Amino acid sequence: MGIIRVKNIKLYSNHGCMVEEGKIGSDYVVNIKVKTDLSKSVKTDKLFDTVDYVSIYSIVEEEMSQRAKLLEVVVQRIIDRILEEHETVQSVRVNVAKKNPPIGGEVEEVSVERKGKRKKE
Repeated sequence: MGIIRVKNIKLYSNHGCMVEEGKIGSDYVVNIKVKTDLSKSVKTDKLFDTVDYVSIYSIVEEEMSQRAKLLEVVVQRIIDRILEEHETVQSVRVNVAKKNPPIGGEVEEVSVERKGKRKKE
């Protein structure tokens, strides 16, 4: 097994419960950690034998572009897509942080983090 991380993906999106958040949007930072079997790729040196981090980035970009009221929903969509599209991934941890959230005080960010695991068949 091994770990692949895609760190500090910076995106602009329109998530949130307030109408203004849907119109104005916010800056977000996403971090992904996948646990996967790297035993084949370390021998073959072939991209298709590993989890392509460009694909992970694309999944994050696509799911972040679809508005949701709750970050929990976005996090779960990212988890589901990674597990669905990458069969060798055993578990994935996703953290989505909203920078400067509109909560009436000085707060650098709020974030939601969840972990998903492949179900044993």
